[in-house]
Amino acid sequence: MKLIIQIPCYNEAETLEVALNDLPKHIDGIDEIEYLIINDGSKDNTVEVAKNWGVNYVVNFRNNKGLARGFMAGLDACLRNGADIIVNTDADNQYCGEDIEKLIQPILRGEAGMVVGERPIDDTAHFSPLKKKLQHLGSWVVRKASRTNIPDAPSGFRAYSRHTAMRMNVINDYTYTLETIVQAGRQKMAITSVPIRTNGELRPSRLFNSMFGYVKKSMLTIGRAFMMYRPLYFFTWIAGIFGVSGIALGIRFLVYYFQGNGDGHVQSLLLSTMLIIIAVVTGSIGLLGDVISANRKLLEDIQFTVRELKYGKGHEEMKSSEKEEE
Repeated sequence: MKLIIQIPCYNEAETLEVALNDLPKHIDGIDEIEYLIINDGSKDNTVEVAKNWGVNYVVNFRNNKGLARGFMAGLDACLRNGADIIVNTDADNQYCGEDIEKLIQPILRGEAGMVVGERPIDDTAHFSPLKKKLQHLGSWVVRKASRTNIPDAPSGFRAYSRHTAMRMNVINDYTYTLETIVQAGRQKMAITSVPIRTNGELRPSRLFNSMFGYVKKSMLTIGRAFMMYRPLYFFTWIAGIFGVSGIALGIRFLVYYFQGNGDGHVQSLLLSTMLIIIAVVTGSIGLLGDVISANRKLLEDIQFTVRELKYGKGHEEMKSSEKEEE
C-alpha cells in the first residue's frame, strides 16, 4: 500500500519546510510514503526548498494556473507514480500532519473513497466571526447541493483512494474543494469526514482577496457544479418560477377581461406571454442540459477506463477481483 502526500505550492519557501517536517514518515497499514509538491509558478525558491528537504516528486507550472488545476495535476502525477492513497494538504502547515493517519483510516477499512478533514472552525482563533459564519453557510449550501453530510466543505485536507482519484474531474479554475464534494455526492461516491486539528496561522490565506470575493466565487462554483450534475432539476425550478408567474398574470388578465376591463390590462397579457415563453425556453435548456449530462457521464466512464488502463487498478479493484475469483 503506497501513500503519496501532495502539497500545492505558490511562493511557499518560507513555510514549506515547516509543513514538510510535520508530515508522517510511517503509518501502520502503509508500506511506503512519498511526497509530492505542485509548484504553481512560484517566483521564489520553493522548489529548491522542497528538493533540499527530499520530496520525491515535483510537478512544475511555469505560470500560476490556480489551485484547482494544480490539484488535478497533482492527482495525475500521484496516480502515475503508483499511489494507492493520495492525501492533499497545504504548504502553510494549516493542518496537523499527525492527523493524516486518522484521515486515511476510512479508506484503509474500505468504508470510503474520499475523506474530508473537519476543522474545528468555531475554535480556530485566526478565523473572524464573519468567516466562521460564512464557512458554516457555505458548507450547508454544499451539503444541500451534493446530498452529503460533509460539515467542512472548504477544507483542503483530503484523502482519496486510487479508484476515487481516477473519477475526479475539476472544471473551474478557482478551487477544487467545493466542486469535488458536489461531484462525489451526485455520483454517489463513498465520502465521509473525520475531525482533525489545525495549527496556528503562518501566513494569511491567498485563496481570496476579500470576503465578498470568496463568497461570490464559491457560490458560482457550487452553482456551476450543481448545473453540470443536475441540469434538468435546476432549470425546471427556474422554468417553474417564470411559468407560474406568467400563468398567474394570464389568469389575472382573463378575470379583468370577462369583467369588461380587459382594455386597461393588456400589459399584463404581454408580460404573461413573455414569462411563459421564457419558461418554455428555460425548460428546453434543462432538457438539453440533461442530455449533455448523460453524455458527460459516458465520457467520465470512458475517462476512468482510460486512466485505469494507463495507471493500473487500485487496491480496491484488486481486492474485488480476488473475491470474485474465490
